[in-house]
Amino acid sequence: MRNVIPAPIGVYVIGSCTFFVLRMFESESHSISTLIDKLVREHVLAKEEYVRLISGCSEDMVRKVSVEAKKVTESSFGNKILLRGLLEISNHCRNGCYYCGLRCANAGVERYRMSREQILERCRFAYRIGLRTFVLQGGEDAVQTDSWIASVVKTLKEEMPDAAVTLSVGERSADGYRMMREAGADRYLLRHEAADKLLYGRIHPAGMSHAHRLECLHELKRLGFQTGTGFMVGVPFQTAGDIADDLLFIHRLQPDMIGIGPFIAAQGTPFENEPNGSLELTLLLIGILRLMFPKAHIPSTTALATLSPEGRLRGILAGANVVMPNISPVEVRDKYSIYDGKAAFGAECGEGISMLKEQLASIGYCVDE
Repeated sequence: MRNVIPAPIGVYVIGSCTFFVLRMFESESHSISTLIDKLVREHVLAKEEYVRLISGCSEDMVRKVSVEAKKVTESSFGNKILLRGLLEISNHCRNGCYYCGLRCANAGVERYRMSREQILERCRFAYRIGLRTFVLQGGEDAVQTDSWIASVVKTLKEEMPDAAVTLSVGERSADGYRMMREAGADRYLLRHEAADKLLYGRIHPAGMSHAHRLECLHELKRLGFQTGTGFMVGVPFQTAGDIADDLLFIHRLQPDMIGIGPFIAAQGTPFENEPNGSLELTLLLIGILRLMFPKAHIPSTTALATLSPEGRLRGILAGANVVMPNISPVEVRDKYSIYDGKAAFGAECGEGISMLKEQLASIGYCVDE
């Protein structure tokens, strides 16, 4: 919402319509500020209040929310940014999600899966450059079984006991999750993607169960994982009401980590010609989530950096406190093509940590070492 500049007195006489519009803008601006203040105090809004914020997204609103979110972030974490090494262990996936470039039906993807030794070597590299959390991410690969992943986690924890292991390998059985947890896995990331069952069904193929996705999240929490969830911003068919439902679902779940990013189209998918999600709306939602969850870990994602060179830094200024440099082998980074043009080099990767530190310093932040 643009700033309101007081009109000269002549306007009130000559143009009553102008006076009415100005008063309307003043009233709306005051109302938005009231909602932001309420979110700061109570950490949750009603659905219709979230819809108003989402529907009224503007640069001015993003600035207002970001100012408050930055205060909350710095109160919880100071000016320290946490680094997590992101290792993409396989781009094989049994699923056919309509938005994902790794979907099983995409014949244009050159498939790969990392061996146990490759994973260990890349984690050793990450450890040497100072990273103490490894995020093993991949598709739902039938070859990388629950027991195989658990054995990799066990070896990592034995070799580097002061490092944390985060997994993001999709929907697994309760026994599989238990096996991974007992092997030493600390955290698990599983985006719910859509709280609304109808929307979930419109962006996933038949056979993928909305109820099972949510049950997986609850099982992860029951097992004691630090649990993360999230959703895409601007995926086809999504409405402001759907996003409000996502925010309310996340409030009920009370996760430890929340990852959101803009939808970016991928070749070889049913959504390949759809427009990308909004950078501004994603930043607004990062700020809203920070006000909802002062202590949660919220990453400034690679998708933000893909949409804009300043995207990742803007995410931090909007309330994020985590960055995940890519530590995958250089030869496979382009193959983990969940969307087109994914940023995975320069300051976005493990080899670019010094560049990342310089960028963070330029906005008053530093790495938590």
